[in-house]
Amino acid sequence: MDDAHSLVRDVIDRLQRPVPDLSTLLSLLCSPLACLGLLPPQYRQFNSSPLPDGSVNIQRHLPALQRALLEYIAPTWDSLLAEEKASLLLDQFFCPDSFSFASSSAGDVAVVAYATITSQPLTQYAIHLLTRLASEYPVDRLHSAIFSNKINDEVVRMLAWEDCVRCVLVIPGKVSNTIAGKTDVPNQLEHGTYYNNVCMRAESLVFSLSKEKSRDVVPAVSYLLSKLVNMGIFPSATPTSRSQPSFFQATLPTIRGRLTSEFTSAYSAMWSSLFSGLPSTLTLRFILTSLLAATPPLKHATEAKVATRMTVKEEANTLVGITGPVTPERDEIWETAMGIILSKDWEPSYARIFVCWLSGGSLDRPSDDKALNIFIEQILSAWSSPDHVKHSLLSRHRCVIAVSTSPLFISGIGLYVGHLDPSVRRCGMLAAEVVAHRVGKKLDFGDWDGDDSGKPWAGELRELLKDRDVDAALFDNVAPPKNNDVDNVEAPGFVARATFSQPPTGYDSDDSITGYASPSSSRSASPTPSELDDIEKDPTLNVGAKKVPRPVYLVQLGDLLRSTGSGGDKSSNEPHDADKIEMALNYAEELIRKKRGYGTELDENAVNLVYGLIGLQDNYELEDFELKRQGALNALIACAPRKAAPTLIEEFFKNQYSTSQRYVALNALALGAREMASLPLPPSNVAPDRISFPSKKLPASLHERYIGSGNQELLPLIMDSISNRAIDKEKDASADKVPEITRERRLRVSKAPGIAPVSSGTALVTTQPTLSQKLTPLIEVATEYFIAPLINHFWLFLRDERTREDRTAHYQGRQQYHGAGTGLILNPVVLSHFMRTLAILVHASQNAPEWMAVVAPDALELAVTIGARPVSRIETDVDDDEELGGQRGKEASVLTAALELALVVLDGCLEIDGGRVIGLEHTALLLGAGEWAGNIFAQLEKGIKLQGGGGVHETKLRRAAAGVLLKIDDLTSKWRRSMLDTR
Repeated sequence: MDDAHSLVRDVIDRLQRPVPDLSTLLSLLCSPLACLGLLPPQYRQFNSSPLPDGSVNIQRHLPALQRALLEYIAPTWDSLLAEEKASLLLDQFFCPDSFSFASSSAGDVAVVAYATITSQPLTQYAIHLLTRLASEYPVDRLHSAIFSNKINDEVVRMLAWEDCVRCVLVIPGKVSNTIAGKTDVPNQLEHGTYYNNVCMRAESLVFSLSKEKSRDVVPAVSYLLSKLVNMGIFPSATPTSRSQPSFFQATLPTIRGRLTSEFTSAYSAMWSSLFSGLPSTLTLRFILTSLLAATPPLKHATEAKVATRMTVKEEANTLVGITGPVTPERDEIWETAMGIILSKDWEPSYARIFVCWLSGGSLDRPSDDKALNIFIEQILSAWSSPDHVKHSLLSRHRCVIAVSTSPLFISGIGLYVGHLDPSVRRCGMLAAEVVAHRVGKKLDFGDWDGDDSGKPWAGELRELLKDRDVDAALFDNVAPPKNNDVDNVEAPGFVARATFSQPPTGYDSDDSITGYASPSSSRSASPTPSELDDIEKDPTLNVGAKKVPRPVYLVQLGDLLRSTGSGGDKSSNEPHDADKIEMALNYAEELIRKKRGYGTELDENAVNLVYGLIGLQDNYELEDFELKRQGALNALIACAPRKAAPTLIEEFFKNQYSTSQRYVALNALALGAREMASLPLPPSNVAPDRISFPSKKLPASLHERYIGSGNQELLPLIMDSISNRAIDKEKDASADKVPEITRERRLRVSKAPGIAPVSSGTALVTTQPTLSQKLTPLIEVATEYFIAPLINHFWLFLRDERTREDRTAHYQGRQQYHGAGTGLILNPVVLSHFMRTLAILVHASQNAPEWMAVVAPDALELAVTIGARPVSRIETDVDDDEELGGQRGKEASVLTAALELALVVLDGCLEIDGGRVIGLEHTALLLGAGEWAGNIFAQLEKGIKLQGGGGVHETKLRRAAAGVLLKIDDLTSKWRRSMLDTR
């Protein structure tokens, strides 16, 4: 036995460690299932290492197996198992299929699964399992599984049942808290639907147990009902919404059918035993109140028709069938019923149902006069109370009068006759006349004709009192339900979903477009796509071809990315390098995001993945290569910022990468940071030729002239949005100033609207949240892992580049080294993108605690330095550069990016503390930034053209310079008196 136990423990340990391949995983999954008798026949071929019979103990081994599957196997292998159509093996450990439903092990597995799943944080796969369990293994099936086990004693079985009920009833709350509005809750697990289904299955459990005629089953069902009471499933009023569950609203139609079947006596006795065996009077009160509230009232309270009397008696029969005879001998139920009837305001029609119910004559038995007399005495005490006569509503008076036909009410008639309301006064007059008539006396107040002051109601009540509702004859015309299973029973008030029928086949406008007949060809038909797939999968044709396995661990993903030598060089000896790269890119982003929050696997492999992804080059012209690589790097930065961001920044400043690779690195830093900050991200790019009406598109040259390129880069799009928002703040702040100055500033700052295509949505959209774990907040890591490394590495890189330039300055021609050459970081194309990335990071981390003291001055210093001083000797080689302050040699894109970075910093300083820290502690830097921006703006006003300027670039440069000047003017005007020179 110890050897068998060690074998099972070995399987569990291997499932908790990385599994090398799919075949090994299938073998590990099949062996425990085969031992339990739950292995589907189609998977028996994978059971290569079977376990001895009886070695797997469900209570001892299955919880550990289920936890291993939920924590290690499902997050990693679920997609691959679904592709291989082997997901059923995972589900079998939690929710055995219908083929194994009758097995005793299946029920025990489901009981353990409820406890295991609800004791851990829920994932998408766990919610899928709970959806299946709620439908296939409801509460009655769980009861059968627990109490059919005769090995354990009654106390152990009852404890197991209590734990199971608690797990079943907490599922909707846990699911709602996990989803938290991020996605839709599955229909089966919605609050109202789930609990209504539990109620219907609980009623089915009562019906099945009633056939056993055993008193031992009552405590288990009573415990279930008491827990449902605690969950609010027995409301004191009829629910008005689908989300409000109600036990009797969901089960009363089925209960009525059961009470007319051949098992009526046993079924009714079971319900009566349950009411008598409830653990507390408070629980009994909740259930009985909900039962009476779920009983439908009569449309006409005083109608004396035979059909109405039959309805009253049928409802009373249902109440007696559920509660049993309510007599003074059953003191607990009697006192509870009396308290409910007398303390709650009921519609007058309920009085007839209550009398018929308490009299006991609804089941064609003699009326219980003793019970009626006690009932009338309690009615008398309420009816004759002066407070009741003075303050109760008319409906309350009528309800009490309808059940008060005893001479004992004479003492209260005087109070009614003296009431000021004529309608209430007539209630007492009517009671007096009826009581006098019943005792053989003659009393007539007269004046009963007419339609005012409750006279019609008095006439209807006189007609009603001529006969008794309990004497109405019932016709046995209600057939019991043919199927005792309640799976197909719908709770009342639920509207069926609309279905759409398929339109009949007929004429189609496309039918008229038919081709011309052509002579038959001797050539064979081209193979269809399905035939091509079959040919590709034919083992006789794929001799020597190795299928690249899909990665399920990050180590495997890193091996696929870096197995092609340096960047996927075509000279590699491996014939399937392209397949490996394609497989890695297809699943890289999905796998990285899936591993977030599951142990330390992502942190351990993040650096290796950064090296592999940034070094890839599209040598094989793979489909969507750049898009997939960018998505993978974005996910890596967002999910593992402490490992991936510093590594990517360090790689960016190495000279071995191309411009496109540097763009990918900067895009990943910016987009990953904005995802961590929960800021909007650009939508996916759509091909420019995918338009709704191609016939209305202008010719290519004119379309590009008026619309511009549709493939706008991501970071410029985000930067434009940020800078426009910062400038718009300045325009709003100057609205109350001098109108002439306001108009002039708006003319200089505002950007003329151009012709643009109509868009159905905004430029930036917020990413949809998922059920996965939350990302690390950007403000916790922005300075230490993003902005500070980026700025510090740039200063070191700039120092090294200028040193190399100075060493070769005495050479001539191509022997001189220029740090701003093509593809290098100081090249205007890359440098401007670098500045935009830094500006986006500074904007996204504005709420970081060290932003004002560290980030803002360092970023502003970098912007002023790059914008005001040459970063390479090539910028000083332009004629007349000295008299222009070094600005003539700089590209307009670099100046624009530097000014936008300064604008973001200044806008953040004004928003956080009004510019106090930057103005008082970094006064020289602030004034220098103003002088630099003013110099650029003055040159543009003189009409001096900068390199790379003109058109859109010049407009953006002018707006950025004006925005910086306005921000500095606002800041200095507020703190000028405190800006003292302490040198």
